[in-house]
Amino acid sequence: MSARERDWDGVRLHVVTGKGGTGKTTLAASLALALASGGRRVLLVEVEGRQGVAQLFDCPPLPYEERRVAVAPRGGEVHALAVDPEAALLEYLEMFYGLRRAGEVLTRFGVIDFATTIAPGVRDVLLTGKATEAVRRRVRRDRARRDAPGTDAPAPFVYDAVVMDAPPTGRIAQFLNVNAEVAGLAGSGPIRNHADRVMEVIRSAETVVHFATLLEEMPAQECLDGIAEVAGAGLNVGGVLVNMVRPPLLDPGTLAGAALGETDTAALVQGVKAAGLEHPEEIARGLADELVGHALRVRLESDVRDRLTSAGRPRYELPLLTDGVDLAGLYRLAETLRDQGAA
Repeated sequence: MSARERDWDGVRLHVVTGKGGTGKTTLAASLALALASGGRRVLLVEVEGRQGVAQLFDCPPLPYEERRVAVAPRGGEVHALAVDPEAALLEYLEMFYGLRRAGEVLTRFGVIDFATTIAPGVRDVLLTGKATEAVRRRVRRDRARRDAPGTDAPAPFVYDAVVMDAPPTGRIAQFLNVNAEVAGLAGSGPIRNHADRVMEVIRSAETVVHFATLLEEMPAQECLDGIAEVAGAGLNVGGVLVNMVRPPLLDPGTLAGAALGETDTAALVQGVKAAGLEHPEEIARGLADELVGHALRVRLESDVRDRLTSAGRPRYELPLLTDGVDLAGLYRLAETLRDQGAA
């Protein structure tokens, strides 16, 4: 597919969610590479503590700091951050209360873990807060003036875009709607003010939520339900990232007939005989069954594709990587996203 105008110009925070098994983290990493291509600087934020990003980029487990993990095609860099809720809370205590040392003492007694367990909204504020802070962060003014002397323009952003590998679809609206989550915990004060600043970014036109899915019934339905829930929460829906797409192996006419059980078994027998294989009738029957199964799968995938199209969002189709997901595969997926206008 030829390259076209990018769909998400002006968007600086890309939240990627999806049902488990859809390759959400892989697609988030690929999107980060695609956005960084051409000399841009992108931060990939992981919030689930699985170290999936480190595994994809074949690097050691990520500490709680931003590190470069890849150089993008045609220049550009991808940096990554694995957000640790405990470290984020210590940082928060120091920033707003000057209590980092006290927080370290509390950590030893398990108080922080207890607090974020009984008040999960606080945990989500801390996790989303790191991503939204990176979206707002600008180059230090003294450095900006050195790079562009004689200008009063705002300092450039540290990152051109931030990609968040977010929780699964079933929890995404609650996870992002941090104001509602902390409303019952803090009507005012630093926690509420922090949540308000987070929501300013999340509800702005600079943020969209992308949905990873497959051409299968359950992931597609969860994707559509998630789109409706996110839109109902007043958040911006992004694109639909359809992962692991397999091309049909036969022409439409042959597939249509096979889906109805119409297969030329005699021709298959002749083909098997021509190949010099033994038991041609048995092999031909097996091939006919596989042909019918393939045709039915292609028809089902077409129906699912139509349902996803009905959501009215840009759709991007990523190929199944038959050799597994490695760095080369990530770059291939990134290029596919760019070719389809996602970055």
